[in-house]
Amino acid sequence: MTLKELEKAAEQGDAKAQYELGRCYDAGDKVPKDNAIAAKWYAKAAEQGHTDAQFNLGCCYDYGEGVEQDYTKAMKWYTKAAENGDAYAQYNLGNFYYNGKGVTQNYTEAVKWYTKAAESGAAKAQNDLGICYKEGRGVIQNYTEAVKWYTKAAEQGYTIAQFNLGCCYNCGEGVEQDYTKAMKWYTKAAENGDDSAQYNLGNFYYTGEHIQQNYTEAVKWYTKAAENGFYLSQFRLGMCYYNGEGVEQDYTKAVEWFTEAAKQGYAEAQFNLALCYSVGWGVKKDDTLAVKWYTKAAENGNATAQYNLAVCYDNGFGVSKDYAMAAQWYKKSAEQGYAKAQVNLGNCYCDGEGVEQNYTEAVKWYTKAAEQGNADAQNNLGHCYHNGYGIEQNFIEAIKWFTKAAEQGHTKAQQNLDTCYVYIHIPDEI
Repeated sequence: MTLKELEKAAEQGDAKAQYELGRCYDAGDKVPKDNAIAAKWYAKAAEQGHTDAQFNLGCCYDYGEGVEQDYTKAMKWYTKAAENGDAYAQYNLGNFYYNGKGVTQNYTEAVKWYTKAAESGAAKAQNDLGICYKEGRGVIQNYTEAVKWYTKAAEQGYTIAQFNLGCCYNCGEGVEQDYTKAMKWYTKAAENGDDSAQYNLGNFYYTGEHIQQNYTEAVKWYTKAAENGFYLSQFRLGMCYYNGEGVEQDYTKAVEWFTEAAKQGYAEAQFNLALCYSVGWGVKKDDTLAVKWYTKAAENGNATAQYNLAVCYDNGFGVSKDYAMAAQWYKKSAEQGYAKAQVNLGNCYCDGEGVEQNYTEAVKWYTKAAEQGNADAQNNLGHCYHNGYGIEQNFIEAIKWFTKAAEQGHTKAQQNLDTCYVYIHIPDEI
């Protein structure tokens, strides 16, 4: 049918012709692309019950193409098309209910429409129905059903489902754990460009826990995901260059990838980047930039970065000396259980630097670090017991902690222990 014949038929009320004419304007086929005219003809056909036109008109309102965006109207036309059996409309309707878009969020309704679309073979619906079963949204949680639907979508080549199915086999959720099958599905998804699958595949090769270790293959997959902007792969790739694993050691390349991941807010990468600036690995040594990245990592909760940032404030590395700021960051790190920070926080309280002097608090933090095996803390705690600082004087406890530190080769503790034995009568058994 020529364009003129199509236009004539559409003007005479032929729903099929109206739909086809709308599609021509939608795609710019035989006529200049015009979303408004496309929506007009879709509407005429949709009002006559043409299912495809109802779906397309729903899309127009959904995305604001040719009409003002209106989720309520999109919902109306998706519903009509869905009730007429259109799988794509059923899937989109499921999404509206799942996300609460244009309607009150309702996982049960979402599952209802996902199921209809999935049973019609729509891969996206099959995958999302699998997610609902895995997470127990709108249905009773059922990993076996999740795997069933992931499999149907994965076998159609749907990338996200291939990744999800790989995760199920990797973790043994809904199926018997099978790393070979996990690898199979991760590989399919990775080859289709899924960055999470590429990352997981890289981890398989890197760790060699379930397959033969192969750093070169790990780097290959990390690189693919990293180039797609996946921050975890960018970090892992940076580590490979840093350690010379699967590639020639290259600190400059390591810094490049750490930077990419750091810019996305990944604390581990921010910390490593700070270290590189602090030491001058792959970049010119720059304490100011080191502080910048330590700060970002510290604010993201990295305990080691919090400690290193505190050290910078304590000593004036890349920033003005500020004992109060040092104590603040030592405390944040110490509260996460980082032993070195606990020792230094104890020192702050012992010396009254950045905080009000408080021997009891000093003992508290020395004890926490000492119990983790930190020799400095053990020696300092022994000193507190020996002198009765912040705790009742107890020579036996002092010797206990001096001994623990001394056995680790701590010179001051060894000296303190010798002093104890020279000047203090110790019973044969302690």
